[in-house]
Amino acid sequence: MEFTREIYWNVGHGALTLVPMYLLAIIAIGLLVKGALARVAIYRQGLPLNRFDQWQRRLQLALQNVVLQKKVTRVPWPGLLHGFFFWGFLLLFIGTTLIVIQADFTDLLFDVKFLTGTFYKLFSVTLDIAGLVCIVMLLGLLLRRYFFPPEGLETKRDDAIMHGLLFTILLTGFVIEGARMAVTELGTELAPWSPVGLAVANLLSGIGESGLRLVHKLTWWFHLLLVMGFFILIPLTKFRHILSTSSNYFFSDLGPKGKLVSLDLENEDSESFGATSIKELTWKDIFDADACTLCKRCQDRCPAYNTGKPLSPMKLVNQIGEVAFTNPEANLIDTISKDVLWSCTTCRACQEICPAGIEHVGKIIELRRSMVLMEGEFPGDEVMTAMEATEVNGNPLGIGYAERGDWAGELGIKSLAEDAEVDVLYFVGCYGSFDKRNIAVAKSFVHLCQAAGVKVGILGKEEKCCGEPMRKMGNEYLYQSLANENIETIKGYEVKKVVTTCPHCYNTLAKDYRDLGFEVEVVTYTVFLKELLDSGRLKLDAADLACTYHDSCYLGRHNDIYEAPRQLLAAAGGKLVEMDKNRAEAFCCSAGGGRILAEEKLGERINVKRVQMAVATGAPTLVSNCPFCLTMFEDGVKGAGVEEQLKPKDIAEILAERIRQ
Repeated sequence: MEFTREIYWNVGHGALTLVPMYLLAIIAIGLLVKGALARVAIYRQGLPLNRFDQWQRRLQLALQNVVLQKKVTRVPWPGLLHGFFFWGFLLLFIGTTLIVIQADFTDLLFDVKFLTGTFYKLFSVTLDIAGLVCIVMLLGLLLRRYFFPPEGLETKRDDAIMHGLLFTILLTGFVIEGARMAVTELGTELAPWSPVGLAVANLLSGIGESGLRLVHKLTWWFHLLLVMGFFILIPLTKFRHILSTSSNYFFSDLGPKGKLVSLDLENEDSESFGATSIKELTWKDIFDADACTLCKRCQDRCPAYNTGKPLSPMKLVNQIGEVAFTNPEANLIDTISKDVLWSCTTCRACQEICPAGIEHVGKIIELRRSMVLMEGEFPGDEVMTAMEATEVNGNPLGIGYAERGDWAGELGIKSLAEDAEVDVLYFVGCYGSFDKRNIAVAKSFVHLCQAAGVKVGILGKEEKCCGEPMRKMGNEYLYQSLANENIETIKGYEVKKVVTTCPHCYNTLAKDYRDLGFEVEVVTYTVFLKELLDSGRLKLDAADLACTYHDSCYLGRHNDIYEAPRQLLAAAGGKLVEMDKNRAEAFCCSAGGGRILAEEKLGERINVKRVQMAVATGAPTLVSNCPFCLTMFEDGVKGAGVEEQLKPKDIAEILAERIRQ
């Protein structure tokens, strides 16, 4: 703090100590840079990826998440412990920097002090409180990790090094302050403005001035060595997340959220598609492993992990890192295992909660692409059958494409081939076209549009599967074939707006098709119906309905649409009882990531677990907004044996029952 010249000069920074002190600092920073550059060389094994565009937006995002700890504090208990520790340590860093500037430059060279008067008093009390907060928060984190560890939290050598070193740095800082205050400030008006230092000074006051000078000098040098060691250890231990996690916010995918990279399948120079080795992933995929803090938030929310399947998003990311740093020639698929890769439902729960900005899903899709496009391997024969059926009939259900529009005949809905003058094109999707249960949803949506005076058209037999399940399973070739056919068909009719009742179709048409030249506006039916309701075109009679609502992954986490469905339910008289896991924390139905095509053979059934969560609310109706979810829940209520307790319904069905006559 504010040393007198005598104490400061003799105990801390004599002319003979300035040179070795800064020499140590230069060495420590040099080793830090050397270690960081060694890791950069490992990252560069990966493919190039431009994450330096829109740098102003990236910088703003990084500052928000670093300074405000926005992502970290989303999980309150450990998040706030870390957040307050960070804010306290940041204040200590700023304060120490100001002390160095005054002590070694302005005061020493120009006899100018700025740490004086009221500013110094506020400075002193702020740093003392910040240091105390750091110690308390670090103690809380230590107790959580070593005495009350949550299930699945891994503790490694790095954790002990981090806690021990940080504790010692903080404690020795207060010992230095206390020894100095015992000689220079006890009994002065400045003393109360350093409350923690004052307490330590009182404890040390019986040593005598010569002893205090010795304690101050020895502790000061020990403290300096610890700080230099801290810098050196950053690239060598978990401390590197200070740099890597902070940088990862800057390197964030700026969207659209969840959009996959499209492969150039016509590239004759490509010897392979997807990824089997480290060099076939991007540098960001490798960097993510260094940004990971092993907090296990992704693992806690992964539906596959929580139903006994071998996938842990946290372990997968770190396995990629281990291969990159220890055995870059290793086969990633063999290292991670195929069962792990096929277990993912691409629900994005891992990415949404990750405090380090790690991108899990894209890595899995790249590895799946390699298995499918290069090896012709699928997770089961039923998936292969679905792919073949899609190639022949344009849908994975194996029903003739000519029957795709049959459901709409009795409603007076025509295909665009018959009448292209429509307000909206309803892209029905495979389940809405062929599955009996979901055909009822499609009809309900059409009834709602007709009640609002909206003229709807469909593609009928010209519509093909949007290709999303095939793409998420890794079959990029089949996806692009289907997508290009749909795009050409829709373009041919000069459609202005597309509405879909399937979040998977919506996400694919609105985002992924853009890479293939599709520019038509795409709206999901919950948002579309909400607009009709708000405009007064759609009128409903509210009738009480006790229900719980499931946020589908592709409407919720992939597209941040949470309120429109709830507002529709409220307008229809729905008395909503939320499940414990709702909105961004919602639990997957199990059908995403192409899993709608595959049998669930490992662990518990995800859909049954989600149905049990719905039953726990006591509500008799489970409302969904997705044909995949509805299909899974119809099966799930049977699997859970709760047919009498819970009935799954789509939101369109509920609204259609309440159309004002």
